[in-house]
Amino acid sequence: MKTLGYAAQSADSPLTPFAFERRALRPNDVAMEVLYTGICHTDLHQARNDWGWSKYPIVPGHGIVGRVTGVGHEVTRYKVGDHVAVGCMVDSCQQCDQCRRGEEQLCRKGNTQTYNDRDRITCEPTYGGYSKHLVVREEFALRVPDGLDLSKTAPLLCAGITTYSPLRTWNVGPGSRVGVVGLGGLGHMAVKLAAGLGADVTVMSRSRDKEADALALGADRLLVSSDAAAMAEAANGFDLIIDTVPVKHDINPYLPLLDVDGTLVLVGQVGPLAEPSTVPLLLGRRRIAGSPIGGIAETQEMLDFCARKNILPDCEMIRMDEINGAFERLERADVRYRFVIDMASLSAPADA
Repeated sequence: MKTLGYAAQSADSPLTPFAFERRALRPNDVAMEVLYTGICHTDLHQARNDWGWSKYPIVPGHGIVGRVTGVGHEVTRYKVGDHVAVGCMVDSCQQCDQCRRGEEQLCRKGNTQTYNDRDRITCEPTYGGYSKHLVVREEFALRVPDGLDLSKTAPLLCAGITTYSPLRTWNVGPGSRVGVVGLGGLGHMAVKLAAGLGADVTVMSRSRDKEADALALGADRLLVSSDAAAMAEAANGFDLIIDTVPVKHDINPYLPLLDVDGTLVLVGQVGPLAEPSTVPLLLGRRRIAGSPIGGIAETQEMLDFCARKNILPDCEMIRMDEINGAFERLERADVRYRFVIDMASLSAPADA
């Protein structure tokens, strides 16, 4: 299948049109026309090789919503015309203990990433959702529930599951006290989802500038992290803190806010942090943890939950040819709160 996408050819090049071929359908594959693709800070990091493992050309995009255009002869879950979604992974070994538990994101052999990875069978590069078409193993295509706005669903496959998974892992529900550090693409979904689960939610920010936004998103209050008196008063006040900040930063101010057996979960920064102090960890039996995305079953659970609760990200729609400007704005944190690409703005080759 010939198709068209936008790719980065090197760490310092803009994204430009890129023609390539998707693989022929295997018996258990689903082919889809991509309708909407979310933009994640990870896309920017990968395009610019900030983590040192990018392989060019890269077609980013791992929050994807589309319409099924074809299925392999063994596919039973979907038919042509169905709306499906794809997240950060498109395959895993399906045999290890983690895959059998529904934790494909923790596959012992490594899950296959939607882009900047290698196909498990052919070893050809995987290309993501900044493209007109996608082919994916049936088990990794998710059903889009009726009632979800397709134009706003794509970021749920990235920011949604990234923040929903730790909320579920740490059993957040009515009575839980949840803090959210950072009110960007990840943070605003953490607020909406935690509130939807019935938690008492506090946004933590360096100033009161985002207080109105935090309350509008469903938070109960904003805690100013630069206010020493307010931070001291909030000590021992949280069961879970979700840290969504995507750059190196200091987590020490937040550790005393955790109650006994409380956990600070990192979901944003991939890489080094400022040196943490073990004092509040040892004296309060507190924890620092990390969390990636969730497994396929948990991601479907999240989509169904969002449909029931009418929880969707706040999005700004762009055309495909506006991607480089969107990346520049993303770097400046100039978006509220997620960009989504309308893939109808990308013309496909005539013989695709």
